[in-house]
Amino acid sequence: MEDDEPATGDNTWVMYEPNAFAEQIVPELLADGWVVEYDDDWTLCRFLEEDADQQWAAHVEHSGSGIDWFSVGIDISVNGEIVPLLPLLVAMLRRDNLTPAMIAEMPDDTPVQLPLGDQRFIVTPIQKIRTLLLAFLELHYGSEELDELGRLTLNRFEAHRVASLSEDDELEHLRWLGEEELFSLGRQLKDFSGLEPVALPSSFQGQLRPYQQEGLDWMGFLRQINLGGILADEMGLGKTVQSLALLDCEKQSGRQVHPNLVVATTSLIVNWANEARKFTPHLKVLVLHGLDRMRLFKQIQDADIVLTTYGSLRRDALVLAKERFHYVILDEAHHIKNPASLTSRTVRRLQAAHRLALSGTPIENHLGELWSIIDFLNPGVLGTQDVFRVMFRNPIENQGDTHRMEFLKKRVSPLMLRRVKKDVVKELPDKTYIVKRVPLTNAQKHLYESVRMSGHSKVREVIQEKGYKKSQITILSALLLMRQVCCDPRLVKMKTAKEVKESAKLKLLMEMLDEMLEDGRRILLFSQFTSMLELIEQELVHRSIEYVKLTGQTKDRATPLRRFQDKEVPLFLVSLKAGGVGLNLTAADTVIHYDPWWNPSAEDQATDRAHRIGQTEPVFVYKLIAEGTIEERMLELQDKKRQIAQGLFSSETSKDELFGPDDLDALFQPLA
Repeated sequence: MEDDEPATGDNTWVMYEPNAFAEQIVPELLADGWVVEYDDDWTLCRFLEEDADQQWAAHVEHSGSGIDWFSVGIDISVNGEIVPLLPLLVAMLRRDNLTPAMIAEMPDDTPVQLPLGDQRFIVTPIQKIRTLLLAFLELHYGSEELDELGRLTLNRFEAHRVASLSEDDELEHLRWLGEEELFSLGRQLKDFSGLEPVALPSSFQGQLRPYQQEGLDWMGFLRQINLGGILADEMGLGKTVQSLALLDCEKQSGRQVHPNLVVATTSLIVNWANEARKFTPHLKVLVLHGLDRMRLFKQIQDADIVLTTYGSLRRDALVLAKERFHYVILDEAHHIKNPASLTSRTVRRLQAAHRLALSGTPIENHLGELWSIIDFLNPGVLGTQDVFRVMFRNPIENQGDTHRMEFLKKRVSPLMLRRVKKDVVKELPDKTYIVKRVPLTNAQKHLYESVRMSGHSKVREVIQEKGYKKSQITILSALLLMRQVCCDPRLVKMKTAKEVKESAKLKLLMEMLDEMLEDGRRILLFSQFTSMLELIEQELVHRSIEYVKLTGQTKDRATPLRRFQDKEVPLFLVSLKAGGVGLNLTAADTVIHYDPWWNPSAEDQATDRAHRIGQTEPVFVYKLIAEGTIEERMLELQDKKRQIAQGLFSSETSKDELFGPDDLDALFQPLA
């Protein structure tokens, strides 16, 4: 065998060029515990180890840019020399183009090389820097700016996130120095389960259930550490009464100097006023709604609670932005889920000592909605919108990255309190879901196929010409026609549709109603299409079935609500948009969704009009689905969105975010 030919077998020897040996083999030797020494004449790459007897030192200090800004740096010791670590992480991330998923999946003993410059590298196992890398990726994304000491400048919210790492078990080798206030905050945020009880003032007219008292304790905790949060309890668990208890505590403690502003939907303003009169009659309530509200502006600072709607807030933005408030509370806070909307921009201009969001559906379609709400509450706590998209939305929504989901869940859990009825209200009866699939009639089936093929062809042409983002109107119009055929061909304004005289789904519905009403069931019937409700009305009148109806055009909402709750009529027709929130209809024991909607939370909220505190009967929820059609695909999309929301807990969005390009083929599938 020639000298330069490698041997084979167990005792294999491979000859390396010296620098290649240094680059490829030395890091593995160091990782295995070898001691590697370099000759003084060695000028090629060197791999060094940090001084084993020196702890890493993290510094969190005021940066000089203002009281809410801090500089964060980490120093390590190499051959007796103090070296800033963050610039090394920047260089490594830039060199290796690492993603969070790649970092999370590396085995703990994987050696990584941090470049010191001059062909010198530090070798350390990924386990030692993994947590820092993930946090630094998030904080540093989109910025290459470190100060002359190799430190990051962060605002207060970002700094306390870094400080919370001081309680991370994987960073025991890191010694934290600096602002004890931030470290204390980090420790509190790591585990907020040990809440201190907040005493309910004697002025409060009512009792809180145990979980509602826990909600009050949690809100008091956030106020104490000056962070905003989302009370995300499932619909019907009393978010309003918990909030009123908080405001009463603030008033009686003397902490409230300025009024509290509550922003709600028009349908909820009356509920807030009524609940305030019931539980906190001693608090002065001012309602800013209606044409004559301008004359009430001068009374704002004399009130304890100012109630306004999202629409009035937008119109009164200049006035309300000048006022100072103690709390700003957003009810149905998903109204600001689009950060670019006028509503979102308006609420961010409000001046408040504390902020609180109430929403049983902080995520309806995608995680960006959660970012918008939390960014209103605590600007910067989840990074910029671009950072959040790269670090969380894309990996979780598009790649199913469970590591990123757990990381995000850990980050937001102190800022969001979510309880569901089945866990906290043991006396609440069961809720049973039943999907009723119905095949289309032959004529309806032919019409559906005709509409589907025509729509799919047009959509493909427009996408090819304009691209996906600019084709939304065409896409939604095509899908709308398909959905209307499923409901009733009479909804479709086409000549060929007029020839179809039957609706399989309407026929099924009337058969169900006849049987249910005979059994004494009390029914809520929801549809997105008010025109569909009108067609159902015609059938009810023909059969002499009594009913009441609520849509966006209903001027007198109180009368149909009273008649149904007083059991004067057994059937309530409700448009999903008008009746999805703000109603308490515990007289119902049956909910029927005539047609599905894109996000499940809209349907869930509608269902919870009946399944809420005060309900004594089991609730049955029926979903009517045209078999093999786009409605089947919509159910699948609902499941996908529900999994994202449930994964975070353990979405109206811009139209181009209802579904992605990959979903289109499924939506336009032919009849199964």
